[in-house]
Amino acid sequence: MSFGTNKTVAVAALGNQTDHLALHKFKESISSDPNKALESWNSSIHFCKWHGITCKPMHERVTKLNLEGYHLHGSLSPHVGNLTFLTNLNIGNNDFLGEIPEELGRLLQLQQLDLINNSFAGEIPSNLTYCSNLKGLNVGGNNVIGKIPIEIGSLKKLQLINVWGNNLTGGFPSFIGNLSSLIGIAVTYNNLKGEIPQEICNLKNIRRLHVGENNLSGMFPSCLYNISSLTQLSLTENKFIGSLPSNLFNTLPNLNMFQIGKNQFFGSMPISIVNASSLQLLDLAQNYLVGQVPSLEKLQDLYWLNLEDNYFGNNSTIDLEFLKYLTNCSKLEVVSICNNKFGGSLPNSIGSLSTQLTELCLGGNLISGKIPVEIGNLVELILLAIDFNHFEGIIPTSFGKFQKMQYLALSGNKLSGYIPPFIGNLSQLFKLDLYRNMFQGNIPPSIENCQKLQYLDLSHNKLSGTIPSEIFHIFSLSNLLNLSHNFLSGSLPREVGLLKNIDWLDVSENHLSGDIPTTIGDCTALEYLHLQGNSFNGTIPSSLASLEGLQHLDLSRNRLSGSIPDVMQNISVLEYLNVSFNMLEGEVPKNGVFGNVTKVELIGNNKLCGGILLLHLPPCPIKGRKDTKHHKFMLVAVIVSVVFFLLILSFIITIYWVRKRNNKRSIDSPTIDQLATVSYQDLHHGTNGFSSRNLIGSGSFGSVYKGNLVSENNAVAVKVLNLQKKGAHKSFIVECNVLKNIRHRNLVKILTCCSSIDYKVQEFKALVFYYIKNGSLEQWLHPEFLNEEHPKTLDLGHRLNIIIDVASTLHYLHQECEQLVIHCDLKPSNVLLDDDMVAHVTDFGIAKLVSATSGNTSTIGIKGTVGYAPPEYGMGSEVSTYGDMYSFGILMLEMLTGRRPTDEVFEDGQNLHNFVAISFPDNLINILDPHLLSRDAVEDGNNENLIPTVKECLVSLFRIGLICTIESPKERMNTVDVTRELNIIRKAFLAVIKANKLDDAVGSRCGDS
Repeated sequence: MSFGTNKTVAVAALGNQTDHLALHKFKESISSDPNKALESWNSSIHFCKWHGITCKPMHERVTKLNLEGYHLHGSLSPHVGNLTFLTNLNIGNNDFLGEIPEELGRLLQLQQLDLINNSFAGEIPSNLTYCSNLKGLNVGGNNVIGKIPIEIGSLKKLQLINVWGNNLTGGFPSFIGNLSSLIGIAVTYNNLKGEIPQEICNLKNIRRLHVGENNLSGMFPSCLYNISSLTQLSLTENKFIGSLPSNLFNTLPNLNMFQIGKNQFFGSMPISIVNASSLQLLDLAQNYLVGQVPSLEKLQDLYWLNLEDNYFGNNSTIDLEFLKYLTNCSKLEVVSICNNKFGGSLPNSIGSLSTQLTELCLGGNLISGKIPVEIGNLVELILLAIDFNHFEGIIPTSFGKFQKMQYLALSGNKLSGYIPPFIGNLSQLFKLDLYRNMFQGNIPPSIENCQKLQYLDLSHNKLSGTIPSEIFHIFSLSNLLNLSHNFLSGSLPREVGLLKNIDWLDVSENHLSGDIPTTIGDCTALEYLHLQGNSFNGTIPSSLASLEGLQHLDLSRNRLSGSIPDVMQNISVLEYLNVSFNMLEGEVPKNGVFGNVTKVELIGNNKLCGGILLLHLPPCPIKGRKDTKHHKFMLVAVIVSVVFFLLILSFIITIYWVRKRNNKRSIDSPTIDQLATVSYQDLHHGTNGFSSRNLIGSGSFGSVYKGNLVSENNAVAVKVLNLQKKGAHKSFIVECNVLKNIRHRNLVKILTCCSSIDYKVQEFKALVFYYIKNGSLEQWLHPEFLNEEHPKTLDLGHRLNIIIDVASTLHYLHQECEQLVIHCDLKPSNVLLDDDMVAHVTDFGIAKLVSATSGNTSTIGIKGTVGYAPPEYGMGSEVSTYGDMYSFGILMLEMLTGRRPTDEVFEDGQNLHNFVAISFPDNLINILDPHLLSRDAVEDGNNENLIPTVKECLVSLFRIGLICTIESPKERMNTVDVTRELNIIRKAFLAVIKANKLDDAVGSRCGDS
């Protein structure tokens, strides 16, 4: 008996020594202990009394080690594996580095392992499988790599797997289905891919499933919708597809969190949601969900509702009925329904929403009417976004109650009246966006009180008066100050220099005058400075060279004089400089931005000289040279000048009589003078005398030749006007006036023009463009044009990108230009493809230019091409953006079907729109262009069915084309909606390419933009 007692004592002593040494090694591995958590770890007291240590009383063996949240820095000693009685190891929320030691596999009693929020690297040790009693595995928030070890599948007692926020790869492991005790899985924020295996449905006790922010794809297992124990289901930011079952919330009665945002779910919101009384968080954002939103009045615990970026609503008066019932949800804190199709007016009951509401986002819809005064009752709001709708009227005075408001976005509406002075009472604002409305009057000086403001955009309104100096006393302004496209006058206050942290300053397109203040050089954080389109005079201040981070500088279309300061070439990061159309003179610097012709714009300054050769400026006169032959040459120069003047005068008289004899009158348009010109002789020489061998195309008003000019390194395209054709003169004027003021990556850039006399003393007009090598879209769509230069056709990826390129161009012309530009002749032959198959829209010969201030238009009689011009033009209607959208829709349908709108099969009232509508959406494969898809790659097995997600992309594209070609103009989509939907389609299509490895079959450029 005594022998046994002595043996127990001996073992206990040995155990004490082992645990003491292990803890001592643990402390040695800690390099920093800022909170002195280990201060008590010394020999003066027994280790079982050390801070964070719990021992088993009988044998004085360590059972728990808990040092969570003390900011310990160091590595985890492998000697911890010697604490063989340890059941709980918690060192979460510290700064441990290195790999997780494999010695943890020795802890056979371990039940809870918590390493959350450290910096552990390497892989999860596979020998954790020996910890057969493990219930909780928590290594989230580290830098762990590799796959989830298959050995974990043997831990039958495991209840929680938490590996979120690492760099894990591979698929979602099917062996997890063997862990019948699991109640929680969190693998969010990793790089897992593939489908969720059906084996997961074996987890009948699962409560929390978090798989968001991975690359998971495919159909989400429908069997999971029948596991009634689920309380949290989070699938956000993956590539899951499929529709949601209508009875989802009946079969998951305990669900309090449902997050499926940023996936590819489609169909309607499950009607069973009306009974989801346990739901607290609902996130359906960024999917393809449609239809009306049911009543949510029974969801009284709901605090988060996010439906943004879907297709909910139908632009009808009943779309927002569900908001009336949300007033019963008294715990609501966040509501976002942005970027959908909600129409109608905003109900007054919006002001009766939860008093706890902090964020309300209604932007990007079709909501009209006035902003309800009652919305001011939501006094806890810190974010209100109602931008890009059709609101009208004034800003309600009740907005003055928003004392906590930080983010207020009202842009893109039809709001009018004055910017109310009470805006200065919103002292917590950091973003105020009133862009693109019809506000008028002065900018209220009270805005100075918004001393937390970082972003202020008042552009594209009708504001007048001077810029109040108070605006420059908002020292917090750092992101943006945009006052452009208004009617502001006076000078730019010298107080502008007080904005030392401003990143983007734009006062362009106003009526500002006076000098550019030298104090602008004090805005040392400036990266983008836009002063163009004003009447600034004086010289360019040298202080601009102090802006060492300046990347974009636009001073064009002012009245600046003097020389370009040499010091500006020292701004090393300057990527774009535009000083066009001023009165600058003198030598152009050669270094910095001036050394790259693609980064600098100088045209319209006739007295500039020098610079690098590629700028093609005249040489500067040599100053101070007094040659002995100077006086001799002076007399010769005078004689030559007189003779030259007489020749010019004779030439002008000859032209006058020739024009008078032929009764040919050109349209006077002084704005053409702003384009640089080239001589007839240069064009004649560069095109081999306009040889037929150089002819690359012809159109309504002339022919296009490929050529080379001495002033250009690359080939050019020369469009020669046929002036015998009625309307050709005006076409030349219109195209010049449009192209000289617009700039977009998807527009064919005009290089120069020629308005001269040919060798037969006949009037000659031509436009010179960059030569686009791959020809027109027309040549690629229709096989009869294919030749050795175009051996391939366009696959779906290319066509999708071209559609997006063209839509982007229309968005620019319709929404972003100073003057609205209506193209009027959009068709495949006017879309050119460059070396990278990027589309460029051309031919603005019959475009319409609409002045934002006067409403004046510039156009010619012809209104487009048969088949592409909308039906209302044939009935005498004025050209409009709706007409361009019709042409765009026809172009889309032609690209998808391979059929021209004038195809001979369309007779007896049939047209391309109806041809598509008959097969939409179920029989699209019967009308697709046979060159569009590789059937082996995109069809499902031996059945002639498209891969579901490819079909969804095509359905969405055909849908846009059909809506744009509706007969009623106002029912067509606009460029804002089209570009938004196309970008969603591209994202979905790119997912298909990656998931199905279809790069070769359906195009690899789909995701480039």
